[in-house]
Amino acid sequence: MDYYTLGNTGLKVSRLALGTMTFGDDWGWGADEANARQIFDAYLEAGGNFIDTADLYTNGNSERMVGKFVAETNSRDRVIITTKFSYNAEPGNPNAGGNGRKNILRAVEGSLQRLGTDYIDVYMLHTWDQVTPAEEVMRTLDDLVRSGKVRYVALSDAPAWYVAQAQTLATERHWEPISTVQLEYSLAERNIEFEYTALAKHLGTGLMVWSPLASGLLSGK
Repeated sequence: MDYYTLGNTGLKVSRLALGTMTFGDDWGWGADEANARQIFDAYLEAGGNFIDTADLYTNGNSERMVGKFVAETNSRDRVIITTKFSYNAEPGNPNAGGNGRKNILRAVEGSLQRLGTDYIDVYMLHTWDQVTPAEEVMRTLDDLVRSGKVRYVALSDAPAWYVAQAQTLATERHWEPISTVQLEYSLAERNIEFEYTALAKHLGTGLMVWSPLASGLLSGK
C-alpha cells in the first residue's frame, strides 16, 4: 500500500480508503458484522489505514462497528478515522441536521460515543445544506480542532465556490484549513475535472472520491 499526505497536511493516508457505508444491514442490504469484520481485517492486512464512515450510515451502526473493530484490533493509533455530519435522523427537529453550529456540536458528540474514541482524525461536512454560511461552518470546525476532539477538517459534496470561500476564510482568519474535499468521481462521473482539480491545486486541499465504480455500473453489475 502506498501512502500520501492528505492535502497540505502531515497526515499520511493510504491511497485506497475503506468506505464503510455498507457496514450493517439496517437498510435491508449491506454486510452483517461478521462479513464487515472480514472486510476490515483484509483492508488492514493489505496496509490500509484510511477508514471512511458517517454518523447516519446504517443508522449509526457503521460507526459502532468501526469503533468495535478498531478496539478489538488495538489499531487506533494506526488508523485514520473519517466521519461526517449533515443529515437529520430526528424528524420534527430541524436543528438535528444541517451544517449549523448547533448540529455540528451535537453530531460530533454522538460520533465520538459510537466510535468509542476521544478524537476524530478527519471530521467532514457530508453535504452542503444551501443555508449555513461558510464562516459558521469553518469557525465551528476550528473550535473542535482547538478542543482536541478533531484533528483535521474536510468538506464533501459542496460547490466549488463554497469550498473556495471556506478555504479562503480559514487562511485569512487563521482557522484550521480544509484538508481534503470528497466528491463523486469515476469513469462515468467526471465533473470534478472542470473546477475541483484546479481548486485543490491552488488552494492546498486534497481530493477524495466516492463511488469509483459508479454504484456498481463499472463492475459489470
